[in-house]
Order: sequence, then structure tokens, then C-alpha cells
Amino acid sequence: MDLLKSIPKVDKFIKNKTFENYSLKLITKIAKEQINQLREDILSNKINNFNEDQLIKNTINEYEKITKPSLQNLINATGIIVHTNLGRSLISQESFDKVKKVASSYNNLEYDLQAGKRGERYSHIVKALQNLTACEDAIVVNNNASAVFLILNTFSKNKETVVSRGELVEIGGSFRVPEVMTQSGAILKEIGTTNKTHKKDYENAINENTSILMKVHKSNYSIEGFTSEVELKDIIEVANKNNVIDYFDMGSGHMIDLPYNLDLKEPSILKIMENNPSLLSFSGDKLLGSVQAGIIIGKKELIEKIKKNQLLRMLRVDKITLCLLEEHLNSYLKDELNNIPTLKMLHTSIDELKKRASYVKESLEDICKCEVINTQTLIGGGTTPNRKIPSIAITIEYKDYKPNKIEKLLRENGVISRIENEKVLFDFRSIQECELDEIIAIVRKVFK
Repeated sequence: MDLLKSIPKVDKFIKNKTFENYSLKLITKIAKEQINQLREDILSNKINNFNEDQLIKNTINEYEKITKPSLQNLINATGIIVHTNLGRSLISQESFDKVKKVASSYNNLEYDLQAGKRGERYSHIVKALQNLTACEDAIVVNNNASAVFLILNTFSKNKETVVSRGELVEIGGSFRVPEVMTQSGAILKEIGTTNKTHKKDYENAINENTSILMKVHKSNYSIEGFTSEVELKDIIEVANKNNVIDYFDMGSGHMIDLPYNLDLKEPSILKIMENNPSLLSFSGDKLLGSVQAGIIIGKKELIEKIKKNQLLRMLRVDKITLCLLEEHLNSYLKDELNNIPTLKMLHTSIDELKKRASYVKESLEDICKCEVINTQTLIGGGTTPNRKIPSIAITIEYKDYKPNKIEKLLRENGVISRIENEKVLFDFRSIQECELDEIIAIVRKVFK
């Protein structure tokens, strides 16, 4: 009973000078929880004494734990450039600095400065996309899955959308094209087989309730062997003859030629637009190297109908997304591609990667065993499936530590590596040049 009586009252406890610079509301909440737990531990004989200083320390520790940001910087040493789990494409500091002032000020997001009245938020990226792709009009939503949903809901609600069975894909997070179509109100009309679809399959599927001939790019898997699929230009031809909409869900789209022959099966947005499709949608944060967004380009009359869909308000993007997207599109227009980290990493030469790897190896040889090796990696992010690109890595070995233990220690200190052939690897394809000294310091700290 004496021990229980010695527990401080909450209102008195929170007045301790140690808490002066903390949020009183949160400290009070935590203090109540800590004191209640202390009382329960005493009653259940788990403890037979307590120290008020320790109670204060526990309260502050819990406060710091709650208020510590969950999102934090990491070094991506996996080699995967567009790593979905690590935030996909990076935004350069230069790009961020350019949009920071606009994003932190009042701005003309939906204000027409010339007319002096309400404007349209999508107008800020239309000019750049028109000059880049020769599209008639454009609109942006929060990701490409939203773009697919919005297009189908606008034009194919209670109507048929024709899709090849070989293109009924599942993207990240178990989102499946057939289920997205169902939720949008579109009626799925499957044609062809898993491995083969022909032009005549599209022609034979069209009836009075057909609205869209849809092609879905297989951006996260490939079908090899006895296969055939219908080219977009042929689908467009069939759609035009039958007065229906052709729509290409490109998924991951890129504007320029990719190195290492990656674009043999990944046609660029510019090449696709040469076919003058009705509608084309693609992601902003994959091979384009910008922010998360779903970009829709195509015929003006169709884009205008999409803008009138009430769902657009739920799927629209904010000022920061539009600022960054406009900045990156302008980088393409001005041929300033070093401003786009995804492209910069993808085009970094093997010689440069060897130079960086050798620098890190030489800086760590006194503390752990390292070896510079040739390796291969993937772009990632549901792009260029099964297409590996060359890279350079160093192996990290320390005493008799198992690879899993080394990987865990590095991960807990902000370095995400990969294990290959029973060795921990730092793949320099995804490590930024400015991170070399930081990664050295972290390894030395881990193995001190």
C-alpha cells in the first residue's frame, strides 16, 4: 500500500520541469498510461519498487517514439533503380528547390492570370505534354490505376471493353485489371488465348454494346515462346473502322530511348503517339522518373468528357505533384535529363560505377573484407520484365558473420543491401554519388 501511495498523481507529475518543452497534451496522455501500468505492475507483484526519475525517462522515451517520423531516408544499395518499396523514382534536390517556393506560397493552381478568373489545374502540364507528345489534350490523376478506372468508367460503364486474355494483368498490391474493370462498371469482353491473340479476334468481338478496344502493356511480366499479340496500330485501325475508342494502358512509359536495348519491347510514348491513338495512359513515377501520377493523353473531345466525370475530383492531384511533374516534363523539353535521377542512374557508365565501388572498397578494407565484382540488376517498379542491365557491386564480409546478420545490421542503420551467392552486396547502380561517404561511415559504425 505504501508503494501505491508513493505513485505520483498525474496532474502533479506532468508539472515536472523536464516536460517544459514538450506537448502538454501528449505528455499527459503518456503519463496516464505509464502510471496506470506502474500501478498494475505493483498490484500483480511484478515490481516492488520504482524510481520517479525512471518514470520520467520512460515517459520521454515513449514521447520520442510516438513523435519520431515514420518515413526516413535510406540508402538504396540493392541496385534496383525504381524500387517500389523504397519510394520508386527519386526527385532531384534541384527540382525540389524550384517548386518549393510555389508549393509554400499562394499560387495560380486554379486561377487564370490572363482572364482574372477561375482556371483549370490540369492546364499547367498540358502545354509541355502537347509539345513532347503531339497529343491534343491531357489530364493527370493520382496514379495509372486511377487513370484506367476513370477512362473505363467514363466511356464503358455498362458497355463492353474488349481485352486480350494475355493482357489481363495483375499489378502491385494484387490489383487486377479484370477487377478494376468490374469496379469501374465496364463489362469485360475477353478475346484470344493466353499466348495468342489475332486482329480478327478484335474484329469479331465488336457489337452494338462495344465501347473500347483496350490494349494493356505487359510491363511486369513476359510471355515467351509460341506467342503473338496485335500491334496497337492494328487495334487503332479496327477501332476507327467500327467507330469505337482505342485505349492503350501503357503502365510504365518512357520518353527517350533506353540503354542496353531495354526498349526493344518497351516502345516509347513518342513512338506510340505516332499511331495517333484515341487515349493513352502511363505512370509518372516509373520510367518517366517523376512523381506518382497517372497521365492520360489523347483526343481532346475524349479528355473533355473525362473532365466532366464526377469521379475526377476524388482522383485529382495536388499542387506539389503538378509542380514537380511540370518541372520534369520541362526537363525533357529542354533536354536536361541529368535533372531526372532515374535516367541518370540508368545511363551511368560501368567505368563510373567501378570508380565509385573502388573508392568505397579502399575506404573499408581495414575494417571488413570487400571485393569489386561485375553483376546484373533490374530497373524494377513493374518495368522491363526479365530485362537485366549490367552493374558493379562490392561484396561485404565481416569476421564470421552470416550474410543475414550483416544485412540486418546495415538495414537497421539505413542501408538496404541485397544478398547474392551467400554474400551481402552493395550494388552501385542505385547508390547516389553523394552517398558514398555516408555509406562508408555507416559500415564503419556498424563494424566498429
